[in-house]
Amino acid sequence: MSTNPLRFGVWAPVHGPRAAHQDPEEPYHASWERNKALVLQAEALGYDSTLIAQHTINPHQEDLDQLETWSSAAALAALTSRIEIIAAIKPYLFHPVVLAKMALQIENISRGRFALNLVNAWNKPELEKAGIGFAEHDDRYAYGKEWISIVARLASGERLTHKGENFDVRDYALRPKDLYRARPAIYVGGESEPARELVASHGDVWFINGQPLADVAALIANVASRPRAGAPLRFGLSAFVIARETDAEAEQAHQRLLALALQDAPMKAIQRANTDPKVVMMQTMQKSSRVGTNGGTAAGLVGSYDTVAARIREFHAAGIELFMLQFQPLESEMQRFAEQIFPRVKGEAALLKASRG
Repeated sequence: MSTNPLRFGVWAPVHGPRAAHQDPEEPYHASWERNKALVLQAEALGYDSTLIAQHTINPHQEDLDQLETWSSAAALAALTSRIEIIAAIKPYLFHPVVLAKMALQIENISRGRFALNLVNAWNKPELEKAGIGFAEHDDRYAYGKEWISIVARLASGERLTHKGENFDVRDYALRPKDLYRARPAIYVGGESEPARELVASHGDVWFINGQPLADVAALIANVASRPRAGAPLRFGLSAFVIARETDAEAEQAHQRLLALALQDAPMKAIQRANTDPKVVMMQTMQKSSRVGTNGGTAAGLVGSYDTVAARIREFHAAGIELFMLQFQPLESEMQRFAEQIFPRVKGEAALLKASRG
């Protein structure tokens, strides 16, 4: 079991709904104003974290709105007081020296509540149309590993000289360094072998895409067994939640979203065509019928309040610390989860901690 307390986060709606884009209960809305309101609501409800995914153009349909991640993260850092702000980053879009400086600035604005989530890209047009080019899967991870090693060392206040395959950094130091801890936290996504090597060597938290408990437990065991320096690796899980009074009511809501998601078939065909087929996340998502992104309902958090709470406890026992959650309609379901699930799992965790201490 994870010895770290349970934490719950919410995906910011940077490119609209996560389950279905034709939902009358949640019209498409990816503006800064909505994202700001949602993160402030999440903080007020007691959520611990928010994840702001990074895309420069909408990955589903290019003429739809897309929030910019890092400017939004800086604004949210100033507007919030408690919630962790995680900004995703694709290494090819920013030089590591520039990104390390941005990360340190947001870390200091937030007073030690910032983290970056390293992802190595799957949406080919985003890089190809910019003239950057879309490297092969393993080459992207090799680039990302060198990139994050530079960012981590600069963000730690080190004066750095580095000459590698992709970067030549000479006698570089960033000031002020982190005023609140050694450096901002580093989350890493991806489940391929290069991704596992990268997170074991350079990550603080591994984000696992939603999938059944046994698969998640196997992934945790595999990566946790790898040698690494520093503190033990921690684990997070993406999941789409549908919780109701009864299992039957939850399944009814699940079927509603599944039916709506069928209307997005043309959009999903575009996404498949634009996706690197070697990306393990996409291979995993094709294994089952589900709603949501990054595994969605494959994690099984669909059912009565008691059912969902029990499954969360099982994932926590397997080592998951942070649940990064998706909902639809977002605001009302996020509130429902906080009112119904938080007391069922957070209260028990507090009692367990008290009994041990």
